[in-house]
Amino acid sequence: MKSNDIILQTITKVTLFVIILFSIHLFFAGHYYPGGGFIGGLMTSGAIVLLLLAYDLKTVAKILPVDFKIVAAVGLLFAVGTGAGSLLFNVPFLTHAFGDMNIPLLGETSLHTATLFDLGVYLVVIGVTMTIIQTIGESE
Repeated sequence: MKSNDIILQTITKVTLFVIILFSIHLFFAGHYYPGGGFIGGLMTSGAIVLLLLAYDLKTVAKILPVDFKIVAAVGLLFAVGTGAGSLLFNVPFLTHAFGDMNIPLLGETSLHTATLFDLGVYLVVIGVTMTIIQTIGESE
């Protein structure tokens, strides 16, 4: 179905950018404030769904040539790998390491392996939700 919703498509381009930026903010704020990989992944999926509503499935597939099943698998590998990495150091499963580092442009920054775990959750949520939504959308 080809529709000519120029207003929806124009607004989607601007709104998509704002939603993606907010989802990235939620992702990085999740360690200290409410947010994290799950809600950031849902926000990103919501932005892609908005793109699917404004355009058709084939157009979005050209814009984002991504197999979301692979995205979910890579995310699961990150999440499980981060959790299992603690077993290499003879500490309980999902024990995270952290430290402070002086990065030239950012200054004193704290680095956590929990961020890698949240990245895995972020990718799993995007992969699973988009796979479900695309599967439902293709069945019409």
